[in-house]
Amino acid sequence: MLQLRIYTLRSPEALRQYATVHWARHLATFEIFGVTTHGVWTERSGGANRLVALIRYPSGADPDEVTRECMSSPEFASDMAGFDPEEIIDVQSLPLDPTTFSPMR
Repeated sequence: MLQLRIYTLRSPEALRQYATVHWARHLATFEIFGVTTHGVWTERSGGANRLVALIRYPSGADPDEVTRECMSSPEFASDMAGFDPEEIIDVQSLPLDPTTFSPMR
């Protein structure tokens, strides 16, 4: 299952730090839990400071359960070391189902 995750950060500096340091660390951690990252982008238009990621959960997995397991792991704690989670002011998770003609399934 694909999921679009949108993180809104408090400031441009928080977005820069989260994107270049902490989210970058998540790539290896996610692999431990079978989660594949297809892309990560930043958006700063209109005063918004957002990180957008497209990820894939293992087939048949419950995304909420995998997320809970991952976020409670020592690897995730290490990924986030030095970052104040209060800098993340919103997280949206959008499950995506591919169309029959989508090149990404």
